[in-house]
Amino acid sequence: EQINGISPRTLSARLKHLERYGLLSRHQFPTIPPRVEYALTEKGQDLANTLHELTQWSNRWFPYKPQ
Repeated sequence: EQINGISPRTLSARLKHLERYGLLSRHQFPTIPPRVEYALTEKGQDLANTLHELTQWSNRWFPYKPQ
C-alpha cells in the first residue's frame, strides 16, 4: 500500500526473490484481510550498509546532472 510505481505482482515477485536469498524475513499475521510484513535480515542489513557506501561513492564521482 505504501509503495507507488510498481505493480503488486512485480513487488510480490521481488520480495519473494529477496526472501529466498536471505535478505528479507517475512512475517504473516492471521488477520482479515491478511497482513504481511517484511524486515531486513542481518545479511540484508549488511548489504544495505554496502549499498549506502556505494551510493555515496557514486554521488561523489558521478553526480546527477539533469539535462
